[in-house]
Amino acid sequence: MTFRVEGMSCNHCVQKVKDAVGGVAGVTGVDVDLAAGEVAVDIDSPVDESAVRTAIDSAGYAVVGVAG
Repeated sequence: MTFRVEGMSCNHCVQKVKDAVGGVAGVTGVDVDLAAGEVAVDIDSPVDESAVRTAIDSAGYAVVGVAG
C-alpha cells in the first residue's frame, strides 16, 4: 500500500511516520519518500487501510490519497 501524505517536511517527520505506521499490526516495513510525499507500507498479512491512515493522522500528518 502506498499513501500520499501532506505535512511532512523533514527527516524528523519521516521518522515519526515510520514509527507510527510501523506499530500497526501486520506492517513489516515502511518507506517514506519525503520529496514525493509518499509512504509505502509493506505487509505480511491483511492490514486494514484505515488503521494505517489513523496511524499517520495520529502522527500529525494528513493522508490525501492512495497512490498506484
